[in-house]
Amino acid sequence: MRIYYFSKNKLLFTVAALVLTLGLLVFGLSIHHPATTTSALQQPIFQGNSGAKVVAITVNVDWGEEYIPEMLKQFEAVGAKVTFFVTGKWAEKNPDLLKQMVKAGHSIQNHGYKHLHFNSLSAEQGSAEIKKAEEIITRITGQKTRYFASPYGEFSQNVVAAARNIDYKLIMWSVDTVDWQRPHPETIVNRVMKKVHNDAIILMHPTDPTVKALPEMLKQLQAEKYKMLTIDKVVLEKTHA
Repeated sequence: MRIYYFSKNKLLFTVAALVLTLGLLVFGLSIHHPATTTSALQQPIFQGNSGAKVVAITVNVDWGEEYIPEMLKQFEAVGAKVTFFVTGKWAEKNPDLLKQMVKAGHSIQNHGYKHLHFNSLSAEQGSAEIKKAEEIITRITGQKTRYFASPYGEFSQNVVAAARNIDYKLIMWSVDTVDWQRPHPETIVNRVMKKVHNDAIILMHPTDPTVKALPEMLKQLQAEKYKMLTIDKVVLEKTHA
């Protein structure tokens, strides 16, 4: 076995060279991969930050318009204000229903123009899809959207960047009804009430079991003293002094 002896100066030179090499490597990565910076790694919003006993019911809409009128009646009965994330394509086909949702005091937000897999899009393509939906929704309702819920609940660096680059907040959820699988209405109620918490974002879709679950779910949320508010009342803007 060979034994190597290093002089003090040679050892210091070797360590300095290693440190310099590591520094150059990190610097190179920061130049060629700017998406790894802290700002680019901002996370989607999974729950609110009001600190109050409130929840945001969000309804993602690209189909199921036949169930929305009854959902609106159920929400009105308990004074709930919810957030509908609609696709631009759906909005084009259902302008009168969209106006009815706005008139009832609900928030209309952005689900992209088409129900696409945003993970497969570049940040620029994702931004374009969001902006196209925004233009249609604004034209119909007179209100600009500010929040984006991605189809299929997908998110990646590109999806986060697609929203952030056009000053949108990417909204996810903390309580999922999984109602798109058409479970028994009681299952929907149980899923919500077992996981509900202050500032929860509750994800729903317009389905038949959802409509049937709503009366009991809303009743139990009221009994637990939760206020049901739109997303902007639960996800509060941070102000800087």
